[in-house]
Amino acid sequence: MKHFLDINKTAQDDLRAMIDDAHAMKAARNGRPKGALDDEQPLKDHMVALIFEKPSTRTRVSFDVGVRQMGGQTMVLSGSEMQLGHGETVADTARVLSRYVDLIMIRTFEEATLLEMAEHATVPVINGLTDRTHPCQIMADIVTFEEKCGPIAGKKVVWSGDGNNVFASFAHAAGQFGFDLTFTGPETLDPEQVFIDEARAKGATITIERDPVKAVEGADLVVTDTWVSMHDAPSARERRHNQLRPYQVNDALMSHAKPDALFMHCLPAHRNEEATDGVMDGPHSVVFDEAENRLHAQKAVMRWCLGK
Repeated sequence: MKHFLDINKTAQDDLRAMIDDAHAMKAARNGRPKGALDDEQPLKDHMVALIFEKPSTRTRVSFDVGVRQMGGQTMVLSGSEMQLGHGETVADTARVLSRYVDLIMIRTFEEATLLEMAEHATVPVINGLTDRTHPCQIMADIVTFEEKCGPIAGKKVVWSGDGNNVFASFAHAAGQFGFDLTFTGPETLDPEQVFIDEARAKGATITIERDPVKAVEGADLVVTDTWVSMHDAPSARERRHNQLRPYQVNDALMSHAKPDALFMHCLPAHRNEEATDGVMDGPHSVVFDEAENRLHAQKAVMRWCLGK
C-alpha cells in the first residue's frame, strides 16, 4: 500500500520520481486547454474521495482538477457531512470508503486522524494537510524551485516566521532532498525539535538564527507563511503579530539574499503582514507558479500512490 503521509516517510528515490513526473506532466500540458484530459489517463475509471475537515481553496481545486485531468472522478466530502470520528469512528469510515473509492485524500486537524485513516484503509491515503505537516505543499515548492533554478540539493532555504506545519515538511524535505534550511523567528514559535533532529540525522544542515538579516544572507530561497490561523482568537493574533513583526519579508530583507533568490508563500497571504506587496508582486516572487504547481505535484503523488 503506497500511502503518501509525509515526506520523511517516503523513499528518496520515490520522491525524486514524483518531482520528475510532475515536471513532465506540466510540460506535456503546455498550450493545452486547462480543462482538457491528459493524453495519458491513468485515473480513468477511478474514483477519488477528497475529505475536507478544514476549509481549502488550493488543495480542493488542485486535487479535483488533477483527478479530472487524469480521467478520474472525485467525491468531495466535508467534515460536517461525515462527522468524522464523531458519529462514526475514523477506522470504520476508512473501511467503508475503501469499498467505494480507489484513493483517499484527507485534509484534517489532528495527525492521529490521518494515521488512523491510513491504518485501516485498504486504498492509498494522501495527507492533504494536518496541524503538524503539509507535504503536498512542499512537493509543489520543490517543483517550483527546480523549474526556475535547477536541482535544490545543496541550496540554502530560509524560513522566516512561525515554525508551523509547513516548516515541518520543509525540514522533512531538507533531509530527503539534501538542501540546507535556516529557521528565523521568535523562540516562542520555534518548530518542534524532532523535525530538526531528524533532518540533521539525515545529513541536512539545519540552522536557527534569530537575526533575520543574518539568516537570509546568501539565501537561494526565502519562504514565509501566514502568521495566524483562521482558528486563532483575537488576543492570540495580537500576540503573534507582536512577536513576528521583525520577521516580515520585505524588500529590505530580500536585499540580503542572493540577487536571483526566489520568494515563496503557500497562500493565502495576509498582505503587508508576513510579506509586503512589494515582495509578493516583485521580481523574486514565484507564489502563483507555486500555487499552480500544487496541481502538477499532486497529480504525480496520486499516480505514484496508484502505481501508475
